[in-house]
Amino acid sequence: MVSFLGRIGRFAIDQIAGMGRMFLFLVSAILLAFRRPAKLRLIVYHIKTIGVDSLSVVALSGFFTGMVMGFQGYYSLRKFNAESWLGSATALGLLRELGPVLSAFMVTGRTGSAMAAELGTMRATEQIDALYSMAINPIKYLVSPRIIAGLIAMPLLTAIFNVIGIFGSYVVGVGMLSVSSGSFFSGMENSVVFHDVYSGITKSVCFGLIITWICCYKGFHASPMATGVSQATTESVVLSFVLILVWDYFLTSIML
Repeated sequence: MVSFLGRIGRFAIDQIAGMGRMFLFLVSAILLAFRRPAKLRLIVYHIKTIGVDSLSVVALSGFFTGMVMGFQGYYSLRKFNAESWLGSATALGLLRELGPVLSAFMVTGRTGSAMAAELGTMRATEQIDALYSMAINPIKYLVSPRIIAGLIAMPLLTAIFNVIGIFGSYVVGVGMLSVSSGSFFSGMENSVVFHDVYSGITKSVCFGLIITWICCYKGFHASPMATGVSQATTESVVLSFVLILVWDYFLTSIML
């Protein structure tokens, strides 16, 4: 019994220590981002890898998500003779919840995993140790530009996801199910307020920070072997998904 309780205590202490190391990693990356010289070229490059390279999968998933919401919303609202509110229901669902969360999932699968694998490979091939030997801080050079790029690119991708998703719902509702175009947009105009847009953008910024932070940390501290890189990649994706959902709940409860 004592040994069992000891194992539980060691596990709890290890988890708390791991969370502390992750938090210090994030703080050091943010502080180093404001220290000269600024890595503007790296920031622009990572905005391309996180934002532009993920644009196709975000746009495709946004379009079909909007189409599914158009079908489901229409057949749900038809029971109450409220088909004219399809635009409102779709816009609110995308702007407040589905847009930030699903676009964050797409970016995690498309770019976050690659980020963790890249840094894990650099750890395995001792490139990070080589940066230390050249008096170059690898966190400032490898992590800080990615975090800044994630904070910039994620809200833009979410906005694109929302616009294309609303268009997909319009195609289904107006083009296929004969909902009035005027009622579709008037319901959206009457229901959507700035707070809805603001809450979605705030969530996307937080999700961009979570994705880059977790994926960079797992890749940066991967075991220097092939299995360590694959394990770090898997852990980064799974942990990012879980934290996105958990943090989405807390943000939703705060910003209602």
